[in-house]
Amino acid sequence: MSKRTPFPKVFWTANSIEVLERFAYYGLYMPFGIYLESIGLTKGDLGLSQSILLGFSYLLPLFSGTFADKFGFKKMLMFSYIFYIPAFLLFMITDTAGGIAMTMLILGFGAGIFKPLISATVRATTDSTNKTLGFGIFYQMVNLGASLGPIVVGKLRGWDWNYVFIAAAVTMLIAAIITLVFYKEPPREIEGITLKQKFRDMGEALSDVKFLIFLILLGLFFWLPFWAFFNTVTVYIHDYLDTAQLYHSVRSIFGEWFTKIISHNDDGIWKINAEAISHTGYIIILLQLVISRTFEKRAAIPSFLLGLFISAIGFIVLGLSYTGNNNLVFLGIFIFAIGEMISSPRIQEYIMWIAPKEKAGLYMGTNFLATFIGASLSGIYTSYMDNFEEAGNPHFIMYTLAVHAIIGIIAIWIFTKTLGEFKERTE
Repeated sequence: MSKRTPFPKVFWTANSIEVLERFAYYGLYMPFGIYLESIGLTKGDLGLSQSILLGFSYLLPLFSGTFADKFGFKKMLMFSYIFYIPAFLLFMITDTAGGIAMTMLILGFGAGIFKPLISATVRATTDSTNKTLGFGIFYQMVNLGASLGPIVVGKLRGWDWNYVFIAAAVTMLIAAIITLVFYKEPPREIEGITLKQKFRDMGEALSDVKFLIFLILLGLFFWLPFWAFFNTVTVYIHDYLDTAQLYHSVRSIFGEWFTKIISHNDDGIWKINAEAISHTGYIIILLQLVISRTFEKRAAIPSFLLGLFISAIGFIVLGLSYTGNNNLVFLGIFIFAIGEMISSPRIQEYIMWIAPKEKAGLYMGTNFLATFIGASLSGIYTSYMDNFEEAGNPHFIMYTLAVHAIIGIIAIWIFTKTLGEFKERTE
C-alpha cells in the first residue's frame, strides 16, 4: 500500500472555512420559519423565501467553476462574502415579505458562489492516496458546522433575533479574514473553458434524453422531498409538538446541563429548541461511515430506492408524533437520516460512474440541475402547511411527503425497468 500523502495547509484552511460557513448558513436556515412567524409572516412567505435561497444556491454552481478558473478560488471566495455578510445584516432592517425575499436572493448568490469552491479545493489538494479520507473529513466538517449553528442560534434567539443575524455576519467575517490571510491558491489543472463552452458542454450532456429524464426524476422525487424535510421539520416541531414535554424527555436521558444547552426558558418553562433537534447532521457524523461501508458493494439503484423508502417511513413516523407520542419525532428524524445516508451519497456516486471517464466532472455538474429542480420547488410544501393547519391536520404534511417519496420510488423503478439502468464504468 502506498504511503498516504499528507494534506497541505490549504486543505485544513478550506475545511475551517467550511465549518464557519455551514455554521452561519444553517444557523439561520433551520430556525428561519420561527423568525418569520415572530414578525407576522406566513408559511407561504417562508416557502417562497426557502425556494429562492435554495434555488440560487444550486443554480449558480453550474457556472461558478468557470469563473473560479478565470479568477481563482480565493478571489471567488472573497466575492461570495460580499453577498453573504451584508445579507445577514439586512435581516435586521427588513420585515416585509418582499424585503425578506430580496434578502434571501442576495444570500442565495453568496451561497451559490461559495458552495463548490471548498469541495473543489479538497479535490485539488488530494490524490489517490488520501482522497477518501480527505472527502470524509470535508463531509464531517459540513455536518459539524450544520449541527453547531442551530444549537448556538437557539440560545441567541431567546435573547434577541438580531443577535442571530449579527452572529452569522461575524462568523462569515471571520471566514473572510481566514481566507484573506491563510488561504493559498492550490495548484490544480485549470479547466480552461469559457462560459459559452460550459453551456455547450452541458447541452451535450443533457442531449442524452434518458439521462435528462433521470435527472428530472431525481429532482422531483428525491431532492424535492429531501429539501422539504429540512424546510418543514423545524416549524412542524415548534408549532405542533409539545416542546416542553420534549425537553423533559431529553433531560431524562442526557441530564439537565446538556438539555438546557439546546433549550430555552419561556416564562419559567423550559422548552426544547426545535432547530437544535430538527436536522440530521449529528446523526450523519456518527453513522455515515458505517452506512457507507454497508452499502458500498451493493447495487446503486436498489440501494438508492431503499434509502428513499426508509426516508418515507421517517416522514410517516414524524406524522405519528403529532397524533401519538411526541417523542416519536426523534425516531422519525433518525429514520429519515438513515435513508438520507443511504440514498444521497449513493446516487451522486452513481452519476459520477455512469459518465464517460473524460466527462465525469461535466456529468456531476449537471447533477446540480436535479438538485436545483427539487430545491427550488420544495418551498411549495412549506406553503401547504398552512392549509393542513387550517383543516386541523398539520401532520398531514408529513404523510403527503411520504406519499411523494413512495410515488418517486415507483416512478424511478418504472424508469429503470423500461429504459434500463445506466451502465457504470469499472475504472
